[in-house]
Amino acid sequence: MNKDYPLYPKLTEEGEQEAQRIMDSFKSGLKARLKDLMDEVLGDLYCNVAYHIESDSWTNYRNDLMDGFKGYKTGNHEHDFKELRQAIYANHKEEIIKDLNRDMVGEIEKLKEQIKWLEKINSERY
Repeated sequence: MNKDYPLYPKLTEEGEQEAQRIMDSFKSGLKARLKDLMDEVLGDLYCNVAYHIESDSWTNYRNDLMDGFKGYKTGNHEHDFKELRQAIYANHKEEIIKDLNRDMVGEIEKLKEQIKWLEKINSERY
């Protein structure tokens, strides 16, 4: 019996070995459970959380850039975006005009189709 801790008698050699086996078994089982839990948590983080953080940040960044190029108020950078738009237009004026004309021709074609469809519906109605 230990004088400092009378409620904890000294274990026999066999008792110490058995206690050590129990502790080792507990530690090894605990390590396996913790490893499984960490794998699950990290998997969830990488698959379900990180994707949204990255995509949300990039979406916000893209939207801010697009707003600046479109000419919306962009706070402190309004002047910078105005210069960028002017430089793009000055250096690519012909291509921009061609693109705008092509877009307008496409819009006109869609409107013509819509008019035909509405005329058809109107004629069938009366």
